[in-house]
Amino acid sequence: MTPRPQDGLEMRASDAERERIADVLREAVAEGRLTMEEFDERLDAAYRARTHGELEPLVRDLPVPGRPAADLAPAAEGGWAERIGSPPTSRTGIAIMSGFQRKGAWTVARRFTSFVFWGGGEIDLREARFEDRDTVIRCFAIMGGLQVTAPPDLDVHVSGVGIMGAFDHSGAGDGAPDSPRVTVTGLALFGGVAVERKLRKEERKRLKEERKRLRLEGGED
Repeated sequence: MTPRPQDGLEMRASDAERERIADVLREAVAEGRLTMEEFDERLDAAYRARTHGELEPLVRDLPVPGRPAADLAPAAEGGWAERIGSPPTSRTGIAIMSGFQRKGAWTVARRFTSFVFWGGGEIDLREARFEDRDTVIRCFAIMGGLQVTAPPDLDVHVSGVGIMGAFDHSGAGDGAPDSPRVTVTGLALFGGVAVERKLRKEERKRLKEERKRLRLEGGED
């Protein structure tokens, strides 16, 4: 008896399914969710894909019509529950004619305030832990810039305002059911606050290895 493909991931992909994935990728690059380099790499992998299991990772971190946002990306390693409830390692980030970074395995306070004046700041939540399930990140950028980076499975809400500047809301979206709720708010005055989604390093590495494998298989044909 022929083994049943696990969850349909080993099922052969059709040309129509490859084209649907390509359409999602085109929409994503048009909305600024993917860079042109990322788009080219994923589009190439989509047209080379032979199974559903090879197609699914290409849009796991993107909104797909008819698919719940919480299902688009894997939950954090070990689950979100293990990353909530730690004492905060930082409550503020301030840069005046300079810069600051909060990234890696840091713990976000339930109320985190960032301020930049003629400077820049980076707040990376992809590997972060959280003091509380409900977190507010207040961003104030005056003639400077702030970058907030979240993983695809984090619940993010954006309510900031730009005055003669830009407060980007494109990174807002629902996350996994057990993820923390992060609200990004504040003011950009003659400056900018950007909120975007990016894969974690391990997921990017896995996709890179998958593309490499596909290229090698394509060369064998």
